[in-house]
Amino acid sequence: MPLSPPSRGFAHVETWVFDLDNTLYPPACDLFAQVDQRMTAFIGDYLKVEAAEARRIQKDFYVEHGTTLSGLMAVYGLEPAAFLDFVHDIDVSAVMADTALGEAIAKLPGRKLIFTNGSHMHAENVVRQLGIDHVFDGIFDIVATAYEPKPRRRAYERFVEASGIEPARAAMFEDIARNLEVPHALGMTTVWVRPDLPGSERHHQISHEGADGGHVHHITENLGDFLRRDCLAPSAPAE
Repeated sequence: MPLSPPSRGFAHVETWVFDLDNTLYPPACDLFAQVDQRMTAFIGDYLKVEAAEARRIQKDFYVEHGTTLSGLMAVYGLEPAAFLDFVHDIDVSAVMADTALGEAIAKLPGRKLIFTNGSHMHAENVVRQLGIDHVFDGIFDIVATAYEPKPRRRAYERFVEASGIEPARAAMFEDIARNLEVPHALGMTTVWVRPDLPGSERHHQISHEGADGGHVHHITENLGDFLRRDCLAPSAPAE
């Protein structure tokens, strides 16, 4: 049974928009474990609280505000630059080079963009480690959206404004299903890059929430295979 029902094709797409973390590389790399620990450490130092309380604040803000950073900015007036620099200062060596993915992305007709809630520095580090930094035409990070994170509609509107894309002729690839709601509403073709089954805590479950909604047009567990099968050869039968 195919993972991707033929709800929409890709022949009309001229801009390909990719989330970064757990989309361009598999969740098994677990880069976020490092980011997660550094967020907790930053909050503990910034708010002068114990690690357990820092982690509670961190996860509550992620659920309520879309990102931990947005919560810190809204509630505590945090200046974001130091936070982004600190939490993304991580070891990306667990990410293996993926030349096949790079070749598949390079063959897509039109522009290829990264749109991430992370920092530009983090995105550059990751795609360089993947060996695919040369295939992208631009990176749009949380700074480019004036710190409005996905899934807020304003984040996507600012991305569209900054990139000049035509949403109706764009496709969006994301590992968090709810982050595809606004792209769908704007007219993009959406692809959920499904991660592993979530844990029991709410912040683990968010990536799967709403995945059965009409805003998810296609589903895959392997981005490279999907691009080769459904985007580069749209007339080929699904596996």
